[in-house]
Amino acid sequence: MRKFSGFFCAIILLLSLIVLPQSAIAASSSFVTSTFESKSLKGEDFTGQNLQQAEFTKVNLQEAKFNDSDLRGAVFNGVNAENASFVGVDMSDGLVYVTSFNNADLSNGIFRDAIMLRTTFKNANVEGADFTFTVLDSQQVNLLCENASGINPVTNASTRQSLGCP
Repeated sequence: MRKFSGFFCAIILLLSLIVLPQSAIAASSSFVTSTFESKSLKGEDFTGQNLQQAEFTKVNLQEAKFNDSDLRGAVFNGVNAENASFVGVDMSDGLVYVTSFNNADLSNGIFRDAIMLRTTFKNANVEGADFTFTVLDSQQVNLLCENASGINPVTNASTRQSLGCP
């Protein structure tokens, strides 16, 4: 009888682990990344910082400096980055949505495999920028191609070729 009671308890335990829902413990993205939301960071200097997977939502980044920063996997959603400087940044695998890079300096930046939709680049400097496999609105690609030039110093990609310019 003892053999069967131990076996019976093991079966009950196994079934309870399989059938009954277990609570999950998940880390909030605020614990994993830097989150900036609904703030004015106008003119802030983020030069050379590691901002991988940082989240910028509804932030005013006018005239901010991100030169040589690591922005891989970063999210920019509803951001005003007009007249900001992103010289030499790596924003590979980033997500940029409804953001203004008008009059911004994106020269020598790496934007590979990023998604940059509903984002504007009027008068942006993209000399030496790498947009390989980046998803952009076709109207913005045409705008960027008007002044696209140079070779990225890190990836050796031609800016015009990375944008698919004619």
